[in-house]
Amino acid sequence: MTISCETAPKLYVFNSKKSMLIGTDANEANLTPNLVGINEYAFNLLHALYELKTSHTFVIYLKTPPRSDLPPQRPNWHYRVIPFPGFWTQTRLPWDLYTHRPRPDVFFSMTHYAPRWSPVPTVVAIMDLGFLRSPEQFTAKDFNQLKSWTSYSIRQATRVIAISEYTKQEIIKTYNVSPAAITVTPLAYDQKLFKPTTDASVLLKYGISKPYILFLGSLKPNKNVEGLIRAFYSLEPKTYNLVIAGKKAWLYDSIIKLAKDRVVFTGFVDSRDKPALMSQAAAFIMPSFFEGFGIPVLEAMACGTSVVISDVASLPEVGGDATIYVDPHDPKSIAQGIIDATGPERGRWVKKGLERVKLFSWATCAQLTLKCLETATAKS
Repeated sequence: MTISCETAPKLYVFNSKKSMLIGTDANEANLTPNLVGINEYAFNLLHALYELKTSHTFVIYLKTPPRSDLPPQRPNWHYRVIPFPGFWTQTRLPWDLYTHRPRPDVFFSMTHYAPRWSPVPTVVAIMDLGFLRSPEQFTAKDFNQLKSWTSYSIRQATRVIAISEYTKQEIIKTYNVSPAAITVTPLAYDQKLFKPTTDASVLLKYGISKPYILFLGSLKPNKNVEGLIRAFYSLEPKTYNLVIAGKKAWLYDSIIKLAKDRVVFTGFVDSRDKPALMSQAAAFIMPSFFEGFGIPVLEAMACGTSVVISDVASLPEVGGDATIYVDPHDPKSIAQGIIDATGPERGRWVKKGLERVKLFSWATCAQLTLKCLETATAKS
């Protein structure tokens, strides 16, 4: 599904006659200040749900006390902290749902893992099923848990939320779930933070010299950083530097060994520094083999940077007609994408990107999510 002006989600007006008590597992939003992937999804969606005008009441379930940057409590927004050393979704959370009153009308898990047993309808959010494609990237224990717990969570859920149409189709094929039971809620970006900026101090902080091509993401196999480096070194003339920004995740040793001159590894980048890195880049590139969505694509477009992405998985849903597409398996294609993004047509791609990002907002994601939760209770 490619989102266009015509197909962008309509904002939902909440007129449910019955106010609900909505339980929400938001532990992913409470784990770390370094927001990536599912942490970023949970944190931003939680804040967007908080801003909705609704008569429903939310109870946010956590293992540890809420961080100071989570929304404050108010009459229709409460935190329920139930500590437990392990297997929280398997034992402690289900026990609480069965025994504590008042009981939620619906329970929403912002992660792949829903409560193992639940007396109320459950809704589970699925980022992607990439782990099934690359089990070698996990320990046997972690892979088996992820596979088993995701499976039961999806199969037992009243409804499932997918963050892209691609993920929805993967869920349908893998678990034989009815398409009607899956709601797609496209993700978004921080509109207040990600804007064009020319803060040179950020480049100095990370030891970056212009002109440069920017990659931002965790260093792990599915990001195809090795393919990017090979494509980068094939470019002539050797005008640009390559900035690889992001934390070391796993199986990154070969990436480090492949990089020689003109490649800068920044390590993890604070969110406040990302706009400056993106805005001043000659181009942003994400040549991934697989993505569940790709929030950095939106962030880079919002910062006025030309963007190059793979023509696979969910990425075309995010980029639409505003990005340059490449074959992630072909370094020549990646190199040509960089050439096109930094060439005479760069300004046109920047303009298209700035228009494209207007279609995405966390408010829309939250409204679609709440509509799904209401549907789950109606179905039950």
